[in-house]
Amino acid sequence: MTPEQALAILRAEADPTRAAEMAAYHKTSREVLGIAVPRLTELATDWRAEGALEDRLALAAGLWDANIHETRVAAAKLLTQARIRPDEAVWQLIVSWVPQFDGWAIADHVCDAGRRRLMADPRRLDLVESWTTDPSMWVRRAALVMTLPWAKLTHPKPDQTAERERILGWAASYVADRDWFIQKAIAWWLRDLSKHDADRTRAFLAAHGAGMKAFARKEAARHLPM
Repeated sequence: MTPEQALAILRAEADPTRAAEMAAYHKTSREVLGIAVPRLTELATDWRAEGALEDRLALAAGLWDANIHETRVAAAKLLTQARIRPDEAVWQLIVSWVPQFDGWAIADHVCDAGRRRLMADPRRLDLVESWTTDPSMWVRRAALVMTLPWAKLTHPKPDQTAERERILGWAASYVADRDWFIQKAIAWWLRDLSKHDADRTRAFLAAHGAGMKAFARKEAARHLPM
């Protein structure tokens, strides 16, 4: 499957009415074809089964560079897989996309792919930490969104606990940032953490909650036991 062939398949399934609605919803000037995410997942799953990893990487890179909403989502879906060996080229391609983030939808699909690679090799957190001071809000946000698996660990090992604390330190450094998406990312991380470690979530909110926006503080505590 070449990027050109994949794009032809996607264009054949375009829905102009849905495309207009999606473009308005995502507030994007990027071309939108109007294809639902479940269908993109189906197509990407089929394409992922074809050929070698090198071919899949070329397809993902080509679809990303096409710069259409659906091609970028499909590119991320092509790389969303728990076990990929070797995976350094996959990780590097994902990393190359992060500075291009300009909206939550595509960013979240890429972060979903990136989570698998971070869990496969937590040493990559060193690079992710550099994103926490990036001028781009979307890059800073990605540092929390891509590390959500650490919030969901029920019985973390000692090294995972240390990594979780490291990421919570990033979240604490974000509290003074008034951007809605950053506040939402903090809340999202804490909300997921609260389901697995309520005490640590309460401790974070006790230390930093007063500095968070009210909606974020409320969202972070939504699942805390009374």
